[in-house]
Amino acid sequence: MNMRKQALGLIILLGTVSFFADITYEGARSITGQYLALLGATATAIGIVSGFGELFGYGLRLISGLLTDKTQRYWTFAFIGYGINIVAMPLLALVSTWPMAAFLIILERSAKAIRNPARDAMISYGAKQVGSGWGFGLHAALDQSGAMLGPLLIALIYAWKESYRLGFACLAMPALLAMGVLYLARRMYPYPRKLEIEQEAIGTKGFDRRFWLYMAAMACIAAGYVDFALIAYHLQKTHQMPEAWIPLLYSGAMGAMALSGLGLGRLYDIYGGRVLLFSTCLSLFFVPLVFLGGPPWILAGMLLWGLGMGAQAGIMRAVIAELIGVDLRGTAYGIFNVIFGIAWFLGSALMGWLYDQSTSYLILFSCLSQAAALPFLIVTEKTAIG
Repeated sequence: MNMRKQALGLIILLGTVSFFADITYEGARSITGQYLALLGATATAIGIVSGFGELFGYGLRLISGLLTDKTQRYWTFAFIGYGINIVAMPLLALVSTWPMAAFLIILERSAKAIRNPARDAMISYGAKQVGSGWGFGLHAALDQSGAMLGPLLIALIYAWKESYRLGFACLAMPALLAMGVLYLARRMYPYPRKLEIEQEAIGTKGFDRRFWLYMAAMACIAAGYVDFALIAYHLQKTHQMPEAWIPLLYSGAMGAMALSGLGLGRLYDIYGGRVLLFSTCLSLFFVPLVFLGGPPWILAGMLLWGLGMGAQAGIMRAVIAELIGVDLRGTAYGIFNVIFGIAWFLGSALMGWLYDQSTSYLILFSCLSQAAALPFLIVTEKTAIG
């Protein structure tokens, strides 16, 4: 088997792990906003829980990224992270208060923090063989296919029994399947770093100006990107659509995310950072569509929301592989995730509070924050061309 086929096999297996894990997590995520509200949480509390979960999870990724580079025990971190996922989401079926539910949501985000730098580093080693954008885009497509099916599964269960608790309990099965495929991947590819195409290039001596400009852009996008939990809260509160349809709406957005991640990844390999500029310009319009429009506009807005998430899942990670050399790759993903997570938390908490004051304030902040990323992306791209 040649190196390119081996690399593609590793990416597909890791994508399949993410497929099952995202059925679990995104299935749960499609109803956590409603579930927290049912347990007595306010919009501000939901915004803080969503944001803090991302903050804590992304902050932990710096530590796990550093440890990944130091120990090179990629599979150990992956097994710990995915193992916690088996427990945290199904246990939501048993909670009786929103703080208990919030703890499990944050625990799952911590598990993702433990596994993701190691997983992304392994994908990056293989992606260099097939094209960074395509490799990460392929992983994102598999990942988000699970993210699309998870909410569909939850919607079917809710339509059948009208029970959030049963939905959470059923998510244990895909979590176990994720662990089974992860074990297979470990057996087949015990040393994923050997797949890396060594280059003299980029980022081998540290983190240069391009990297930090790119981090500034990512912080702006993260701060202004409205979490689905708050969107679900809004849709439930305003009765813009039947409650049972909300997971289906999320599933459709995940489908858009899967397709856009794959397509944008391929375009990135051809046109470079201009593709990220385009997707950012387009996706920021989801906010007024979702929070001001009726059902057709909400649907259009959620498709744009999925497009932006596809860029986050595919292109944004691929850029790191192009900027940073192999020895610092795990650390780079850790730094990226810390900055992204802090910005996501501060933005989510603020937007939850702004929503309680006025929907218009939330829309204004979200659009301005995402638009603020554009100058940084432009300068980064010009630096690359120069």
